[in-house]
Amino acid sequence: MQTFIAQVDASFRQHALLPAGAGVLVAVSGGVDSMVLLRVLHTLASERGGRLVVAHFNHRLRGAASDGDARFVARVARGLGLECVVEGGDVKALAEARGWSVEMAARELRHEFLARTAKRLMLDTVALAHHADDQVELFFLRLLRGAGGGLAGMKWRGPSPADKSVLLIRPLLDQPKAGLLEFARAEKIRFREDASNAALDILRNRIRRELLPLLRRRYQPGVERTVLRTMEIVGDEAEFVQEVALNRMRGKSRVAFARLPVAVQRQCVCLELTRLKLAADFELVERLRLQPGVKHSWQEGWLVRDAASGSVSFERSVTAALNVEAQVMEVRGTRGTESFAGVEVTWRIQARGTRSVVRAAPNRERFDADQVGPRVLLRHWRPGDRFQPIGMTRPVKLQDLFTNAKIPAAARRSLLVAEAADGRLFWVEGLRIAEPFKLTEATRKELEWRWSRARKLF
Repeated sequence: MQTFIAQVDASFRQHALLPAGAGVLVAVSGGVDSMVLLRVLHTLASERGGRLVVAHFNHRLRGAASDGDARFVARVARGLGLECVVEGGDVKALAEARGWSVEMAARELRHEFLARTAKRLMLDTVALAHHADDQVELFFLRLLRGAGGGLAGMKWRGPSPADKSVLLIRPLLDQPKAGLLEFARAEKIRFREDASNAALDILRNRIRRELLPLLRRRYQPGVERTVLRTMEIVGDEAEFVQEVALNRMRGKSRVAFARLPVAVQRQCVCLELTRLKLAADFELVERLRLQPGVKHSWQEGWLVRDAASGSVSFERSVTAALNVEAQVMEVRGTRGTESFAGVEVTWRIQARGTRSVVRAAPNRERFDADQVGPRVLLRHWRPGDRFQPIGMTRPVKLQDLFTNAKIPAAARRSLLVAEAADGRLFWVEGLRIAEPFKLTEATRKELEWRWSRARKLF
């Protein structure tokens, strides 16, 4: 399989990923992708020189299986005569503390570990095992979530999100998964399977196992090639727009914000939100772009864009919510019960029945389980929350809905809300269910949601 190694070596040279003789920290999970990357880098290191160190981060999300992955990677590294650094972190605790998804928390801890380890070992570069199929899946993942310029996908090389002085490289980015599997078989490379990769309640897995096969079979046999070409075009154009926006922020352009092309305006607002460590949600970007000088409710305060400079500032409310605790609830299996802040929530997942009539009952709702996802965040209302009740065409401020429903101000901060796995609110105690999560003809699994409170609030 020297052809495969030669192709990766050519990518190193074409994209200037790593100078000959330079050291690299390789992130190894134990799965087939990273094990193939490790073998290739180990082979190239004997030819190109340079120090190679293995790094493994244990997310501690799968119990004994996660610990087994860590032991496996350490054992393989020893067999290759390589130094190996293994570390773990409490992903679930971070997700709960910050109100993040488990995936976001895992990414944050993993990148922080890789950047910190690289700097401690005096290595400037971290190699990741992302490949061409990952790019295609990421394209559709971001398309379905509305990502705009994010459709450009991952870059061959770029700064670590945890430390800009550490370079991330992706040497396998043009290699299809099938090529990696063929190389692993030919070279008898052992690897560990992650059972969660087969779970269809995860959107990325459904894209891989359902959407892409359908597109290949019914619409475009070469969908991967078409998508990768589109990502390259979008990426080049997004890079140009971002450079124009950055030059303006650096003071290299005196053009008034209102006279900038719309694409540059949006990118300027996105960069400002990134500076504030906030997600660049399209609706929020448009509100800030089109309404300068207006206070836009967000989380526990307001965001305001200066009309002249275009800069965005965050002003914290003096009446910020006192109750900021939250609790992550895993919605896996068929049923479960969770207690939080005096409310007991009981849920059950079942296949969508053929019933044409569902009788209403107090404190019981039904949702599309696949739309909700495998994790739910229970928390209290926060200023800036937005919600789309069933029958409405777009989300509105939850505070306005409370006012229209004549819910007393004193009770609002004690009402529970539930976030789906993607961060959208699907349930607000005492209000109608959310439009995007209702049962439809396409629903495959329904989530029955019941709740009871020890005492009434109003």
